[in-house]
Amino acid sequence: MRSFCLLAFVVALLLPTQSFAANRDQHIIVVSVDGLAAYLLNDPKAPLPTIRKLAKAGSVAEGGMKVSNPSVTWPNHSSVITGVRPEKHGVLANGVLVRGAIDVPTVVDPKRDQQDLIRVKTIIDAAHEVGLATAEINWPCMRGSKSLDDSFPDVPEQVIHMTPRLRQELVIDGILADETQPSFAANSVVGKDLIWTEAACHLIRQRKPNLLFVHLLNCDATHHLLGAQTPAGYTANAYADSCVAKMVAATKEAGIFDKTTFIILADHGFTSTPKAICPNVLLRQNELLTVTAGKMSDAKIHVFPEGGIGLVYCTNPATAAADREKFRDLMKDKEGVAEVIFPDRFTELGIPHPREYNQSPDAVLVAKDGYAVAGTPIGEEFVVANTESKTALGSHGFISSLDKMNAPLVLSGNGVRTGETLKSVENIDVAPTIAKLLGIEFPSADGKALNAALSK
Repeated sequence: MRSFCLLAFVVALLLPTQSFAANRDQHIIVVSVDGLAAYLLNDPKAPLPTIRKLAKAGSVAEGGMKVSNPSVTWPNHSSVITGVRPEKHGVLANGVLVRGAIDVPTVVDPKRDQQDLIRVKTIIDAAHEVGLATAEINWPCMRGSKSLDDSFPDVPEQVIHMTPRLRQELVIDGILADETQPSFAANSVVGKDLIWTEAACHLIRQRKPNLLFVHLLNCDATHHLLGAQTPAGYTANAYADSCVAKMVAATKEAGIFDKTTFIILADHGFTSTPKAICPNVLLRQNELLTVTAGKMSDAKIHVFPEGGIGLVYCTNPATAAADREKFRDLMKDKEGVAEVIFPDRFTELGIPHPREYNQSPDAVLVAKDGYAVAGTPIGEEFVVANTESKTALGSHGFISSLDKMNAPLVLSGNGVRTGETLKSVENIDVAPTIAKLLGIEFPSADGKALNAALSK
């Protein structure tokens, strides 16, 4: 008997203590409405009745939530689930940035697993470790995750990489036409948002996950094409709001509404970019890159565009320091250029130094508000209309200190205070807040739990 008690005591010491604290009756649904700028919450023309109702019943980030640099989709969704900025989690674009040999331009590869993209632990990993049910619908950088019970990842060929059980159920329910990628890809972005919403509702009703992440895309697509504060943009807002309403209704049907916390956010804001700067054109004119058959074939220096910034890559490590100086000189006093930032200031941006991380650029080109950074090396003019550069009329990707890049953050439901206004919020605060609600430890986060919003 004494030996048994001693063994039980030793086992208790070895087990992770947070497993006993995990709140298994807590459900959290995080919905990212891609491109829903924070300023739209206060725009009376934006029809967002469901999100505003949740906000009124809960807590809201005043002026919006500061996002990570670069203010694009995959890096910021990764900041939300890791609680750290790209300098630590490593996601700098919508995929892995692959540096080539000398004179070979850097390219992006989106067909990668979570382990290739995110360098740190996620809140999903932490929840899974203590036995909580986890799921995601269209969330970036989740392909191949070992911590998800159900996954419909935001990657190319996402139907192929979906968890088989979920794929089969969605076909049976008529949410997917069949189990093939082509039939899913044939849908419009609105149709895909509908499928992702119905898939999320299916999981809420059937699986009642403790932690569910959902990512909707139509707002972003519409704001890029036609602008955020336009009739089409407002229509996209209304549709996204109706998708959120369906998920709220699904929690009531599942009998878990009173146990659910809703977190509504976005990955970035939006601004209008009727003009574009074309740095690769200037680099071509100065014989620093070459175009063959209309495409960049080799480059000593080139710019990878990310909306309002450009990641500057110098392909020869031996001459990189001199080459980026040359690049800065070429950009000096050019229309539409705000600044060129060198690696000694990357800490300010929250991105890694190129000596520490191969995907990092050698410099960052920052455009002024109203100008996008174009990747094209074709043409003769440095500044052109967005229609000529084939850049979007609406853009993000700007330095996150631009208030227009702020994203909304609404927390509502179980465990959340009513009427609390949150100040100085960053998206890296979301993961530790989720950890606090779930009763689990997440010490790797640099963000802090938003305790002012929490009622317990």
